[in-house]
Amino acid sequence: MQFHHHGYVSGDPRVQPAAGVGLDRPQELPDEVDVLIIGTGPAGMIAAAQLSQFPGISTRIVERRAGRLAIGQADGIQARSVETFQAFGFAHRIIDEAYRIVEMAFWKPDPADSSRIIRTARPEDDPTAISEFPHLIVNQARVLDYFAEFMKNAPARMEPDYGFEFAGLEVDDEQEYPVRVTLVRAAGEHAGTERTVRAKYVVGADGARSPVRQAIGCTLAGDQANHAWGVMDALAVTDFPDIRRKCAIQSGSGGSILLIPREGGHLFRMYVDLGEVDPADNGAVRATTLEQIIAKANTILSPYTLDVRNVAWHSVYEVGHRLTDRFDDVLPEDVGTRTPRVFITGDACHTHSAKAGQGMNVSMQDGFNLGWKLGHVLEGRSPEALLATYSAERQVVARDLIAFDKEWSTLMARKPEDFADPSELEDFYVRTIEFPAGFMTQYAPSMLVAEGVHQDLAAGFPIGKRFKSAPVVRVCDGVPMQLGHHATADGRWRIYVFADGAAPGTASGVEAFADWIGTHPDSPLAATPPGADRDAWFDVKVIYQQDHTQVDIGRVPTEFTPAVGPFGLTDYEKVYAADPAADIFDLRGLDRAGVVVVVRPDQYVAHVIPLSGTAGLAAFFAPLLASRADSPGTPGAGRTFA
Repeated sequence: MQFHHHGYVSGDPRVQPAAGVGLDRPQELPDEVDVLIIGTGPAGMIAAAQLSQFPGISTRIVERRAGRLAIGQADGIQARSVETFQAFGFAHRIIDEAYRIVEMAFWKPDPADSSRIIRTARPEDDPTAISEFPHLIVNQARVLDYFAEFMKNAPARMEPDYGFEFAGLEVDDEQEYPVRVTLVRAAGEHAGTERTVRAKYVVGADGARSPVRQAIGCTLAGDQANHAWGVMDALAVTDFPDIRRKCAIQSGSGGSILLIPREGGHLFRMYVDLGEVDPADNGAVRATTLEQIIAKANTILSPYTLDVRNVAWHSVYEVGHRLTDRFDDVLPEDVGTRTPRVFITGDACHTHSAKAGQGMNVSMQDGFNLGWKLGHVLEGRSPEALLATYSAERQVVARDLIAFDKEWSTLMARKPEDFADPSELEDFYVRTIEFPAGFMTQYAPSMLVAEGVHQDLAAGFPIGKRFKSAPVVRVCDGVPMQLGHHATADGRWRIYVFADGAAPGTASGVEAFADWIGTHPDSPLAATPPGADRDAWFDVKVIYQQDHTQVDIGRVPTEFTPAVGPFGLTDYEKVYAADPAADIFDLRGLDRAGVVVVVRPDQYVAHVIPLSGTAGLAAFFAPLLASRADSPGTPGAGRTFA
């Protein structure tokens, strides 16, 4: 962590200096804002947290509740999400308080006595070490707390505005603040009174029943599985031996349990199979009592018993899989003629079962994907056309999620005798581990993702997939570290320059690349605003093949050791060397002749080029930089939504 470049810091370095709108942030919700986010769920909070790093942008996030969430329903945290938390600075803190999943037990009917269950398998949760971060269980409320802390400590000093409920919006693209939002005070002495806020952009992160989704005419389509589950967060005394281990339990009585231990010890969550539901049930199954859920759990667990002493939360739900037709307010007939003004994220876009642990994780990636794009457009870094990529990218991810969840939830509900292979459930779990870990997302080629012409130069960094970190050694002090952990959620592009074999200061491909990126008018760095630090928009790092003791940092090109801050201090922490014990060039299949890997602000690989491919790098960034791209499409006609 670097924090003295603006002067000596004696307090908590996580509290960044206030800037822009954070210097005199009004306590009351303003009449006009750049971005208005509706809902403080995971998608809304991560989008707000990302935008809090853009102090020149006025962003507010409103919530109908009177205060913070106390008990969240979501709890599964994929390794991909923990990677994301690292960018926001709280990965290791949340790991310390979370429950860590390292293996999963599978229980089935005893072949000798189908009224009893026995453990049949206990596979590792991440046998291929797909990430250096673990799979966690922690209450959604704590995740929101960490994002709230990040926002409050960010330059924009952002905090949620509680007690406001969304009531409707109108869009008139001819206005400076085109979206007119009507809010109703939901709490306090002014409860029931209306409030109007005008915004340039609105983000609906307001849940599965999303009024924002309805307001922009998006259709949530899908099907119901006609299968009900009871879920409870409980404290209990039991003789079941795997109560502190994630389990999939299938009983001979025709019922199943998904058991998930919770953080803090003692507490656990159970999804208890309540069986098929008559299509004409009309929701009657939701009247199932807690006592009935507990009784069903005891039947499934036989010969073990569960003595429930306390329940923090419980519910009954029917599995449903639904997806919206679009994630923004651009109608199909208007695609290409106007850019979005209103977006929806998270459960407002996609709903599915809770048992695959995907909802909160995918929702956060929705918000992360959108947040930096809004920041770049509003700051003038990128043209408005960038915003169309949000729906295009995230709808495909949601569709894949629903397909996966349908298969997993169907398997979980199937009776043991209906499996053709007794190990089918655990085999599916092991075979598909990359998906629930969050690493199957691969964005298609677009203005943000290049074609894989040079993919063979960096086989371990697939274009369109997340940048998979690897060990390196920092040259300036010999500290071993993970390369990806130095990338924070600050809205910057990352350009990783993997050097050829030449030593610093000698004629080589990396020296020529450094000269081009630092001096050529076509370099993306040339778009950096005058007066800003050289690395304000693009974080350029170099990784040498030699041992760090063989790299003379005094001979490293200055493009990799830029002057930063008001004192023009040298940043030495952009120069790395391969770790002899775990060489990143070997681990990620990097060409020893040198290669450049471009990574988006949301940690996805955007491009791979050889050191000599500077023309390709310039061409890639040209449409992404507002000063060089064609002017954005013409605004659409005024629109009104009730």
